Amino acid sequence: GEDTEWVTVKYGWTSPSVDDWIAVFSPADFISGTCPNPARDPPLLCTAPIKGSVRFQLINQRYNFSFALFTGGLENPKLIAVSEPISFKNPKAPVFPRLAQGKTHDEMAVTWASGYDISEAYPFVEWGAVGSGAAAQLAARSPAGTLTFSRGSMCGEPACTVGWREPGFIHTAFMRNLWPKEYYYKIGHELQDGSVVWGKPYTFRAPPSPGQNSLQRVIVFGDMGKAERDGSNEFANYRPGSLNTTDTLVKDLDNYDIVFHIGDLPYANGYVSQWDQFTARVAPITAKKPYMIASGNHERDWPNTSGFFDVKDSGGECGVPAETYYYYPAENQANFWYKVDYGMFRFCGTPQHAFIERCLSTVDRKHQPWLVFTAHRVLGYSSNDWYAMEGAFEEPEGRESLQRLWQKYRVDIAFFGHVHNYERTCPVYLSRCMTSEKSRYSGTMNGTIFVVASGGGSHLSDYTTAIPRWSIFHDRDFRFVKLTAFNHSSLLFEYKRSSDGKVYDSFTVDRDYRDVLSCVHDSCFPTTLAT
Repeated sequence: GEDTEWVTVKYGWTSPSVDDWIAVFSPADFISGTCPNPARDPPLLCTAPIKGSVRFQLINQRYNFSFALFTGGLENPKLIAVSEPISFKNPKAPVFPRLAQGKTHDEMAVTWASGYDISEAYPFVEWGAVGSGAAAQLAARSPAGTLTFSRGSMCGEPACTVGWREPGFIHTAFMRNLWPKEYYYKIGHELQDGSVVWGKPYTFRAPPSPGQNSLQRVIVFGDMGKAERDGSNEFANYRPGSLNTTDTLVKDLDNYDIVFHIGDLPYANGYVSQWDQFTARVAPITAKKPYMIASGNHERDWPNTSGFFDVKDSGGECGVPAETYYYYPAENQANFWYKVDYGMFRFCGTPQHAFIERCLSTVDRKHQPWLVFTAHRVLGYSSNDWYAMEGAFEEPEGRESLQRLWQKYRVDIAFFGHVHNYERTCPVYLSRCMTSEKSRYSGTMNGTIFVVASGGGSHLSDYTTAIPRWSIFHDRDFRFVKLTAFNHSSLLFEYKRSSDGKVYDSFTVDRDYRDVLSCVHDSCFPTTLAT
């Protein structure tokens, strides 16, 4: 009944060496003679090993496992022995649910993976209100849709060759007409004989209605990736801080309500098995809190696939796993353009100009005073060293077409990922600080505060040696950001390091609706004194 298990591998042979290593493969049959697209270089394997060590933490990934002993190190490996295959009791069981807010505030989506196609079993979620007596709700069942993708969906190597692994089936169900209170749920599959294969039970709190005046707490970070709990290596092993971020957020589950992961999720880079590993790693969070994602360069970018950046950062995935493994309330899942109304917040996420203006212009600031913009690449301001070398302190063609929109609609905070450090600007417009205040903002906001909130776990980036005046705090550490709206007039911003969960930078915003309406530079409509 478990979805994660520790396995100890015992081994030995006649010529032990410091260059020996053990890998775990899934599916268990990984020798090249049985697969259509083996690796081009020795060892000729069907698929990449999913990790390597002596004591392994395995997750249920729908197939069996085998362990292989190699010598010769990673540069010149020679296969010595292969174990008998092992598997979970039910490799097809539903695992690792991911909650996400739906297209309306009273809708919650839950997505999970299993080995059951719709022809074998009917996927559903069973759910109801937590409580007793009149507060309790009889269990309801909502059917789930089923998706998958194939090797042919991948755009290049290694995703379509050695990095390929069957993703199983991805199911999404919706729990609708929710009140802002506690609910329980359990994912399941009804087999042809009427029996049910259940996942684990969980609870969540439904989102507040737009404008609801209650305590609302939001986590924001980007660029986390995944590290291995058992200390083993895997193919893109350069994310040392991701376990710290995950563990700190798991310990603090009761003190936040929703998470925004603004791009670069597992850094799978074409090794599809890493998506399962990532969903398992963040499952203690995603099973209880809505987890809203954005697309980063390591999810989407690949040459000649209609992207602005003609690079190979996704390892041939071109967005397909991200768009399938996770739900987000976009009109078209192929486009990561969507808004989220969460109580007193509105989040607008995309670099697409027309969508942004529609999202920013339709919010009612009387009831949703806190307006937040998110994107993966830095479309605002960053003193990262490679931006500084280009002289722009931003992505190419970033803020030039957007900053007048941010100013016109008085965006409070703009969050970005991609650059693996933390940085906060003053309220800024056209590269100029609009106030000298650094930690307490009150009254009219004359500009937008830009925050680089990546570095959730991936390798850290450097700053330029000549820090611009608009940069008022920066820190090179693994991190996340927390926003707390106490009411319609008071907002607290906190930057926390993942290593200890302590606050290292913060500011407050105190203002009323009339302050939002006040004219600031380039934000007012023409006026007249005519009566």
